Amino acid sequence: MRLSVLVACVTIASAFSDQRVSADIADPIPAKIAKSPITVDLKSVATGLLAPNDLMPAPDGSGRLLVVDQGGKVGIIENGILQPALFGDLSSRLVTLNAAYDERGLLGLAFNPDFSNAGSPGFHKVYTYTSEPNTGPADFTVPLPLGTTFNHQSVVNEWQVSAQNPLMIDTNIAPRQIMRIDEPQFNHNGGMLAFGPDKNLYIALGDGGQANDVGNGHNPVIGNGQDTSNVLGKILRVDVGGNNSANHQYGIPADNPFVGGGGVPEIYAFGFRNPFRFEFDGPTGDLLAADVGQNKIEEIDRVVKGGNYGWHVKEGTFLFDPVTGGVTANSPALPAGLIDPLAQYDHDEGIAVIGGFIYHGTQLPGLTGKYVFGDFSTSFGAPDGRLFFADLDTGLIQELTIGLNDRRLGLFVKGFGQDANGELYLLGSTALGPDGTTGVVLEIVPVPEPAAVVLLAIGMLSVIAYSVARRRRGCHLWRLHPQRSLVLLPSPAAGEPAGPRCYDSNSDLPF
Repeated sequence: MRLSVLVACVTIASAFSDQRVSADIADPIPAKIAKSPITVDLKSVATGLLAPNDLMPAPDGSGRLLVVDQGGKVGIIENGILQPALFGDLSSRLVTLNAAYDERGLLGLAFNPDFSNAGSPGFHKVYTYTSEPNTGPADFTVPLPLGTTFNHQSVVNEWQVSAQNPLMIDTNIAPRQIMRIDEPQFNHNGGMLAFGPDKNLYIALGDGGQANDVGNGHNPVIGNGQDTSNVLGKILRVDVGGNNSANHQYGIPADNPFVGGGGVPEIYAFGFRNPFRFEFDGPTGDLLAADVGQNKIEEIDRVVKGGNYGWHVKEGTFLFDPVTGGVTANSPALPAGLIDPLAQYDHDEGIAVIGGFIYHGTQLPGLTGKYVFGDFSTSFGAPDGRLFFADLDTGLIQELTIGLNDRRLGLFVKGFGQDANGELYLLGSTALGPDGTTGVVLEIVPVPEPAAVVLLAIGMLSVIAYSVARRRRGCHLWRLHPQRSLVLLPSPAAGEPAGPRCYDSNSDLPF
C-alpha cells in the first residue's frame, strides 16, 4: 500500500514535467489586492518582547493572555499589562538562534482540552514545539548523505504546570517527550500545535527547509511534501492520551488516513511547504492553514483528512518547477487529486503569509466571518508587513485600512492571536530576526472617534433638533450657550405676550 501511494505521487509529479520546461510566469496574479473601506486601529497591549509569534487566552478563564516568544519565553498579559512573571522559560532547551534571521525557536504552545478538569489525565498538561540540538534519537528521520548532519531536531513535549501556580510550567519536572524529528535545514519548521474538536493534537511540520523541497534530506524524486513515507511537509494528528505509537508516548487515531498502510500513520494531510500557522474555526471546526510559499504564491487552505495540497508539484493553483523555483502554468483542479487553496496571492503583495483567524468578536462587525491574516513583509530588507482579510467562500482578499490616515504597519508580522471573546491580536517586531526588544502585541480595534468629530456631531444634532422644534412652534429667537440648552415653552399664560418664546433652561428666563 505504501509503495502504491509513492508510485501515485511520482506519477503526479512527472505527469507535468513537460510543462516545467516552459518559461516561468513573472507575474502569476496581475490583479492587485484592493484596499478595503474597513478601517481598524492597533492598540498597544505589550512591548519589549523579542519575537512574539503566538498568543492565546489562559485556560483558567481569567481573561489573561499568554504570548509565545520565539526565544523560548511565554509571557503573561493581565489587564493589558505584561507581567514580570513568566508562564514558562524554555530558552535553555533551544538551539542557539541566529539573531539576524531564524525560523527555529519556541514555535508552538497548546493546552490539553481537559486542562481544567481535575481527575482527568489531561489535567494541567500543556504542550510545546521547540527547535532543539541533536541530543537524542529521533522518532522520525530522513536519509542524509554520508558525512552530513541534521541542523536540529523539532521536539513536541508535554509539560505539567506547577501545583501551586497553574499559570507556570514546572520545569523542575521533566517533560514527557511526545516526539522528536530530525530537521535537515534550519528553515521551514512549521511549528503550530492545536487540539482539534476531536481532542486530538495536530502538529504542523514544514518540508525540512532549504528551497524548492530539494537538497539533502529531501526526496530527490518527489520532494518531502509528496513523500508520505516521512513526516516532513505534513500536518500530523495524534492522541496524547494513547500509547499505540512506535515510541508508546501517544496514540494514533484509528481513522488517520494511512493507518492501513501507504504512509506514516501519524499523517493527517500532506503536500505542504511550511504551514507555519493554522487554526480550528470554532463554529465550524474547519482546519484552516496558511502555507508559506516559495518565490511566487502564498496560500490559505481548508485542510481535510487525507488531503494532498500539492507541494512541490504545485504552488497555489500554479504548477511549480523545483529546478527554477518558478511557476509555469495556472492549473486549477489539476493534476487530479491535489486540493487547491481557498485563497491565494502572489509576491507583488508580500513574501510570506502569516495565518490568522476567522473573526467572531464584537468590536469589528464588518469583519465577522472573515479570515483575518497578514503577510510577513514586502521584503526582507525593511519591516513592511501587511494586514489582510479574506472571504474564504469567494477567495477575495482585501487589505485593511489602518487608522484614519491609512498608515503603513511598519512591522514584520510574526503571528496573530485570539482571546476568549474572539477579538484578534497582531504580533510583530521591527527586527527581521529574533533580536532586540521591539517585539509588540497589538490588539486590532475599531478606529476611535476623534474628540473634535464627536463634539461637532453633538453640536449639529442639537441644532437640527432645535430647528425641527422651531419649525413646529414658530420660535425665531435662539442662541447656543456652551453650558445651556434650548427649550421651547408652550403657549404663553394669561397676561403674557402672545407667540412662542425660546427659554434658557438653566435660568428659566427668556432671551
